[in-house]
Amino acid sequence: MTEQLHGIILDQINAGVLVINSDMEIDYWNRFLQIHSGRGNDDVVGKSLFDVFPELPKPSLRRKLQGVFLLGTPTFSSWEQRHHLFEMPHSRPITTASQHMAQNCSFLPLKDEMGTVTQVCIIIEDATDVCFYQGELNTTMSKLEKSSRTDGLTQISNRRYWEERLSIEFSRVVRHGGHLSLIMFDLDKFKSINDVYGHQAGDHVLVETAKQLTDALRTTDLAGRYGGEEFGIVLPDTSLDQAMVVAERIRTRIADKEFTFEEQVLPVTISLGVTQFDLSQKNHEKMIAQADSALYKAKEGGRNRSVKFEVE
Repeated sequence: MTEQLHGIILDQINAGVLVINSDMEIDYWNRFLQIHSGRGNDDVVGKSLFDVFPELPKPSLRRKLQGVFLLGTPTFSSWEQRHHLFEMPHSRPITTASQHMAQNCSFLPLKDEMGTVTQVCIIIEDATDVCFYQGELNTTMSKLEKSSRTDGLTQISNRRYWEERLSIEFSRVVRHGGHLSLIMFDLDKFKSINDVYGHQAGDHVLVETAKQLTDALRTTDLAGRYGGEEFGIVLPDTSLDQAMVVAERIRTRIADKEFTFEEQVLPVTISLGVTQFDLSQKNHEKMIAQADSALYKAKEGGRNRSVKFEVE
């Protein structure tokens, strides 16, 4: 009666139950596994686990099972470590990244009256829902993280994140030495573009300028929208002379590009100020102030030019 009751219970639970002996042969499996694998008892019981499920990672799983037989202690395999061990289709109506059921697998020792482990029970839980919703959550969190550091219009770094990164780079060169340069620039006569062509045209110019920056810089550099029509570029491991080359490359790239909006050609140039780290600067704000000072000199000098900061 007890064995019959156990069989009824094992066939009703919403998890796979599979029992193997020390020869890695299947002694029992329940209805859950029959339904999800599409195989009957005659096809499985008495057969080698690795013959019935050839997709299993044989060397690592055999070691895990042998450890349970030898030590008599349970072990566990999570879907987060390995999406699945047994290739069985999931029944979830929503499309997931895998056609197979995500699984949590527990490996439990079954002992005889002498305390010897004679079998191992493998319990297979369907973790597809958990896997799916965790993936959705991770995607959402990733998008939120990106939005928190990205300027909504230009899709480059916003001021807060850009300054955080500049501060980190500043601290790095203070501790370890090396080069760090900074470029600040803004669009020449940007107010006139807004006044003559409209604010949508101005937004278009800002977006296209950001694209030009992204294409022109190294992956280690960081461009950010500092505010309005002003942008900043952090250049790690870059000397002042090298930064001036970068500034001129960006300036000519913008000047040579034809900015058009609603079939109208827009006059777009930029003025740039460039500075580098030195020991007299107490913080990254001093670097920004120096680059801004050089930027104003570029404006005073006729615009559409790059000027490096010099101590007066």
